[in-house]
Amino acid sequence: MAGTVAANRAAELGLSVALLERGSGATYPCNSRYSGGILHIAFRNVKDSAASLLEAVGTATGDEADPRVAQALVATGRRAVDWLQAAGAKFMRVGNIVWQQWVLAPPRSLTPGLEWKGRGPDVALRTLVERLVQRGGKFYLDTTAHALLDKNGRCVGVEALSAGSQVQFHAPAVIIADGGFQANLDLVRSHISPRPESVMQRGASTGYGDGLRMARALGAAVTDLKCFYGHLLSRDSFTNPKVWPYPQLDELGTSGMVVDKHAQRIADEGLGGVYMANMIARLADPLSCFALFDENIWQGPGKTARIPANPNLIKGGGTVYSAPDLTGLAQQMGIAADKLAQTVKNYNAAFHAGTLSQLAPLRSSTVIPACAIEQAPFYAIPLCAGITYTMGGMVTDGDGCVLKPDGAVVPGLYAAGVTAGGLEGGSMAGYVGGLIQAAVFGLRSAEHAARNINSK
Repeated sequence: MAGTVAANRAAELGLSVALLERGSGATYPCNSRYSGGILHIAFRNVKDSAASLLEAVGTATGDEADPRVAQALVATGRRAVDWLQAAGAKFMRVGNIVWQQWVLAPPRSLTPGLEWKGRGPDVALRTLVERLVQRGGKFYLDTTAHALLDKNGRCVGVEALSAGSQVQFHAPAVIIADGGFQANLDLVRSHISPRPESVMQRGASTGYGDGLRMARALGAAVTDLKCFYGHLLSRDSFTNPKVWPYPQLDELGTSGMVVDKHAQRIADEGLGGVYMANMIARLADPLSCFALFDENIWQGPGKTARIPANPNLIKGGGTVYSAPDLTGLAQQMGIAADKLAQTVKNYNAAFHAGTLSQLAPLRSSTVIPACAIEQAPFYAIPLCAGITYTMGGMVTDGDGCVLKPDGAVVPGLYAAGVTAGGLEGGSMAGYVGGLIQAAVFGLRSAEHAARNINSK
């Protein structure tokens, strides 16, 4: 999304554009194509007032987002949606759900598994590529950028491998929009998880961090790289394609609890599924956790997601343990029954006493309300962390200009979408919205580049 928007906007503004894509074929894999197609800002309507959206971003990120980037996002979200509509993207709204007022149409079906062909994001991306070609832009498939061209500290193009041959694209501006580094297991091991092979790739597995590497070589500053956007998934995701990327299990693990193989809670479930997925990925063994919950949660929050775990996980063949008591459940989980019973007892006692904040780890209720776990039957689902895209990346200003550690601009270099950092992540692994970042900073980076080029 970021690349196709930036390329089209640059072409609209009279620039000569080459769009390089590593993938093959008209429906090359990418996270935008696999996404649910919802453009929102921190689960708010992108056309809400800038003030309310900025507040929502602050709440989602614990006020840790770069103010320049956050303000640019909320100031441009409305225009980004309007621009996409004018470019041929179709939208629909889902009732009165505030964050689902701008859903790329046609929407994906509400079924488990990966389902994207002919859906809104796929159609929008193909439409944008067609528009780019109509505007005289060049679209290069099977083309992998591997080095930026440098002239006295200024980015003046990119070197790539295209259809087996080395080729150079000389240009006064380069916009990196490669979607993060989640598929680069060495980088994931260095920054996110000690065992990246035990973290499920929940997206297209096409973000290798090439843009990050190339920008660093040109002197770019980078943000903290420890966080990612993802969700709690069934551990069966590694072998069963019917249970990823949906249903996600966030509602079960966060309304109930997440315990490890020692029957101990690992983190504050009240901060949400994205946060808990990050906490699981950081464990020495990311495949050691379970979502633990009761019948009330299974019949309540377990049914409220867009594609709920109840009944879709079972329909997809995912593992769900169930027993009339915790002893029987612990036996299925392969953990000590006495330890599990004690953990649940302590949790329920704190819930009823209003002292969840005194547990270790504490359990907050500001974002996700807590529920007691006391109504039989009891349930457990083996979990894994599913990574969709990384949240850290190059430091940029509000126009996508890549910055050096001293705050100076790297001339001629931009980053758009989630390859840039500064908005999401932080201590709460705060999530704001991948598609809207792509659209907004695709526009803003192209417009800034055009102003610079056309003024010379």
